[in-house]
Amino acid sequence: MNDSNENKDLLDALNSVSEVNIGDVVSGEVLAIDDDKQLIVGIEGTGVEGVVPQRELSANQSVDDFKPGDTLDLVVTSKIGNDKEGGSYLLSSRRLEARKVWTELAQKAENEETIKAPVTQVVKGGLVVDAGVRGFIPASMISDRFVEDLNQFKGQDLELKIVEIDPASNRLILSHKAIVQKEKAENRAKLMDTIKEGDVMEGTVARLTNFGAFVDLGGVDGLVHVSEISYERVAKPSDVLKVGEKVTVKVLAVDFDRDRISLSIKQTLPQPWDGIEDKAPEGSILEGTVKRLADFGAFVEVFPGVEGLVHISQISYEHVDTPADKLSVGDKVQVKVLSVDPERRRLALSIKALLPEPENNNKPAAKKHSSAHVADNSTQNAPEEETGFTLGDIIGKDLSSSDQD
Repeated sequence: MNDSNENKDLLDALNSVSEVNIGDVVSGEVLAIDDDKQLIVGIEGTGVEGVVPQRELSANQSVDDFKPGDTLDLVVTSKIGNDKEGGSYLLSSRRLEARKVWTELAQKAENEETIKAPVTQVVKGGLVVDAGVRGFIPASMISDRFVEDLNQFKGQDLELKIVEIDPASNRLILSHKAIVQKEKAENRAKLMDTIKEGDVMEGTVARLTNFGAFVDLGGVDGLVHVSEISYERVAKPSDVLKVGEKVTVKVLAVDFDRDRISLSIKQTLPQPWDGIEDKAPEGSILEGTVKRLADFGAFVEVFPGVEGLVHISQISYEHVDTPADKLSVGDKVQVKVLSVDPERRRLALSIKALLPEPENNNKPAAKKHSSAHVADNSTQNAPEEETGFTLGDIIGKDLSSSDQD
């Protein structure tokens, strides 16, 4: 009877032993720590032992954290040795955690949920993130614009959309661009509902072209035409603006049908002619730059956006056929302010007034026939330059008037 009971107990024990298969999730009890710093564990319900090297523990675990009798969940990754040699199994808690992460990520992808993950590495062609498992963001999926320097994202936590997931090949492709586009679409809708002509707003320079600068207002880009960047003449927007620069802009016009916004930077700046009487009082001496040449004189910029006229008669004491004989665009010149007209935004300037007067200019003047012959700008040698009439025309007209008297 006793032999019968013992045989039955042995048979029950053998039947209760589970077979171990690669990929099984098992519970293991720590039996010992060997000389190679590996956990020797007994696989529950099998009577079989397994080995857990340090590399197969989770990132926050160490072999030294365990003692005999501790239990942990593990996944069977491979067979070590063979049955004749009493083989055991390679076990891993790290891969078990990764398996759980893959399952969670697959569920999020199915539900179209986003995840947040820190950027751990910048590699050729994109960014590597830690999503519990290794994830990759291709450069084309980082932003809705070209990003020249990917290093700016290192260490940042990014919200990401799962584009492709394949746990079997450890492949996880993510996109931050999709998040950026969604946020901008939402912000665009809000902004277009509230924006109006005349609004003054803060923005960020997003792109530069030859004809202007596109400024991001928070989901909507507006265009600052090159003529609206500064009161000074701007040849290229890149001469005065940089991508990423914060700017204050004024809304000039909104085209709701085409989602286009016209902006101005210069109209948020002080008007160049404001206080011109104090900045350039009559008789003051200023330095300026020749901006334009005309047949009748030269336009000289003395303050940003403020140009004055040096009449051809005020360029030199010498006779000047054309301003280009004496001046070139870009020349730096000293000028004296002859008159200021703030209302008409006119400034009369003179270069000649700052030059030494030639000695032969002190000769006695010819006999004057009428007080009407005196020119406003005292150019006795060449009255035709000021009035458009020759000396003979003026004298002839006076004599004709005298005869009639």
